[in-house]
Amino acid sequence: MLHAHLIFITKYRGKVFNDASLQRLESIFKEVGEAFEVELTEFNGECDHVHLLVNYPPKVQLSKLINSLKGVSSRKLKQEFVDLREHWICKKSGSLWSPSYFAGSVGGAPLSVLKQYIEQQDRPL
Repeated sequence: MLHAHLIFITKYRGKVFNDASLQRLESIFKEVGEAFEVELTEFNGECDHVHLLVNYPPKVQLSKLINSLKGVSSRKLKQEFVDLREHWICKKSGSLWSPSYFAGSVGGAPLSVLKQYIEQQDRPL
């Protein structure tokens, strides 16, 4: 298994997430991951970005996984959270996520250090 640290930011760094939307986002990411045989081992976020630590098999193309994670989560969150759908970012651009992302392979630092970093994100209430 390979390990990657992923970071997705919202379009224009809009502050759109609260605890409820982050909880739902985590469950959506887990559902999408199962379809790719990917394990979401750590998740957290702030009001304008999220961190994921994933374990994935070598046969998975990381770019396809990321495209699916961002596409499915954007669609489902906008369907389920009216306040998010009505936020100026989604109205203006139609997109929840910025097209960019960070993907770093994990191996040099112990996974426990990265897990601790993700856990310590300043999650909104």
